[in-house]
Amino acid sequence: MTRQEIEEKVREFLIDDLEIDEEKIAPEAQLKDDLGIDSLDFVDIVVIVEKKFGFKIKPEEMAGVKTLGQFCDYIESKVGNQ
Repeated sequence: MTRQEIEEKVREFLIDDLEIDEEKIAPEAQLKDDLGIDSLDFVDIVVIVEKKFGFKIKPEEMAGVKTLGQFCDYIESKVGNQ
């Protein structure tokens, strides 16, 4: 899966499932502060990522992930070489 495919899937579920405004979605966007993702949204994200990308998010691996770009980096590190 390419980086572009990952970013497109992430963009789709942020807009469709979490109802985040499309214009807010950018690699440098802060997940909490800019996109308003809270702990309940994160539970949804875990389920969505598992379904769309085929792996489970480990909370300890997400500790340093603050921006959307870092989140896509994390996903890419998990699925990029499959």
